[in-house]
Amino acid sequence: MQKEKKRPIRVFFDSHMEGDSNSAAEEKSKPKTSKGSKKAAKGHALEFFAIATVPMVLVLGNSMLIPILPDMQREMGISQFQTSLVITLFSVTAGIFIPALGYLSDRFSRKAVMIPSLILYGLAGILAGFGAVWNSYWLLITARALQGIGAAGTAPIAMAYVGDVYKGATESKALGITEASNGTGKVISPILGALLALIVWYAAYFAFPLFCLVALLAVIFILHEPKKKKEKESLSQYVHSIGDIMKKKGRWLITSFFAGSLGLFVLFGVLFYLSDILEKKPYSIDGVIKGLVLAIPLMGMVTTSYITGSVIKKNGILMRRLMLIGLAVSTIALALCIFLYTNIYIFIGLLTLSSIGTGLLLPCLNTMITGSVQKSQRGMITSLYSSLRFLGVAAGPPLFGWMMSISDRFVFITVSILAAIALGLVFFLIKPDKHLADA
Repeated sequence: MQKEKKRPIRVFFDSHMEGDSNSAAEEKSKPKTSKGSKKAAKGHALEFFAIATVPMVLVLGNSMLIPILPDMQREMGISQFQTSLVITLFSVTAGIFIPALGYLSDRFSRKAVMIPSLILYGLAGILAGFGAVWNSYWLLITARALQGIGAAGTAPIAMAYVGDVYKGATESKALGITEASNGTGKVISPILGALLALIVWYAAYFAFPLFCLVALLAVIFILHEPKKKKEKESLSQYVHSIGDIMKKKGRWLITSFFAGSLGLFVLFGVLFYLSDILEKKPYSIDGVIKGLVLAIPLMGMVTTSYITGSVIKKNGILMRRLMLIGLAVSTIALALCIFLYTNIYIFIGLLTLSSIGTGLLLPCLNTMITGSVQKSQRGMITSLYSSLRFLGVAAGPPLFGWMMSISDRFVFITVSILAAIALGLVFFLIKPDKHLADA
């Protein structure tokens, strides 16, 4: 790295498997066999599938309901505010409980948290479905809050699991697949929700537990967690260790938390904006067709996330470049929207470019954050990150709705400035070494 007046902030990694301190040297000395590599690749493929089902289920549980919200409001005779609580309460509850479940996963194990969380998530979905059938709003909303608690122990803990089990290029690839799965769920969930509503408007509530069952079985039978050798810390020791991490690495960790949360806030905010204008004249696009149009920017993010996760490995310089490029692309695309949002074709293209920028950013942040701390604190750190991401997603639509009430240009002036701020913070505060080393 080039010399600078100020000492750059170092990003170190602890994402090695236990007992593999000299894994790099050992791997070089091992003879390569095509049979062994094929077996390992098959094993990784199954594990990647199991891991990918967890964030997919998390997204389906919320986004699949968006197309049926107008029907629910009409059939249950509730207000627009009460309808919005079905989504908001789920997100807020999850955001609150994610850190607590992250702590439990550090103290016990990742699977010990993910398995009961998936069970609660699925059973609460069935309960919500009966709330809709019986026209009981309070049963429905209570069930959605329980689903939020279950959601808190799914994708954030899966991210920590990846950091525990994999290392190097395999870790970054697994995290890229996790991010791509999350985005894929967001692409298909509105379309799936609209198709299920053709049967009956509350069909999505009863279909969701089936997806949850697939994830549950995959986690139980495919994922294998290494046994913990270290004695459990007391709560006071644990809190102290988390405090030490934030003191030593807080500047770049907080910057990473902000950048990741902002990326998803902007992504879902602009999709909310696009969804709103597509329903109005002269477009008048709704239902499944609207879901397909909304899928265009999301597919840009999904594809880029997968490719980025596959190529970054532990290359700190490459991660920094991709993060800066991604934020710069998003900033420029959003700034151009200030002047070009009236042309729907150019507008969708710019939103797709912004989403591609997010796809460059998130896998790099995921890899840096999961690998920056020891296994015993990883659940809490990744959970704090996931909690802020979750709240960013939840805040996007209402805040964008408020900004839209002022003016369309105000929306894109605001988000382009926020993206530029994130770009500046990453540029000045996140400066990893060329080859990221284990702490």
